[in-house]
Amino acid sequence: MLILGLDPSLSCTGWGLVRSEGARLSHIANGQVKTNAKAPLAERLLHLHDAIFAVIGQYAPDRAAVEEVFVNKNAQSTLKLAQARGAILAACARGGLSVNEHAARLVKKAVVGTGAAEKQQVQAMLKVLLPSAQVAGADAADALAVAIADAHLVR
Repeated sequence: MLILGLDPSLSCTGWGLVRSEGARLSHIANGQVKTNAKAPLAERLLHLHDAIFAVIGQYAPDRAAVEEVFVNKNAQSTLKLAQARGAILAACARGGLSVNEHAARLVKKAVVGTGAAEKQQVQAMLKVLLPSAQVAGADAADALAVAIADAHLVR
């Protein structure tokens, strides 16, 4: 089972692919999709959609997993995150993928063992679980964590 994990953001969306064979996980690829903050919102969303759709076309994952929206103190930030998720979910649907959604706390618990884990703890555990992975950045690491959590939580 090839799982595409996604960590949505309007500025930098992370993606990561893991292969799950029983309890065994292996790293396939990861990356980040950055958008131009000066570009109009619609162009940024289209860029996210097209880039994730290209990843789906290149790797042909069996399913996708996306982090759920968390509510920020700034309502505008939450709306932008929701719009980015929408573009990403549309790309997954266009690519024929089923999508599982997981809360950030559940992802942390599945990867580290506690839902209150810090980003550094998640990244350290990724090095243990996927020792050969060269991670493209923090957003890609979060996306790999989403894929790993999905592999553990959905059978």
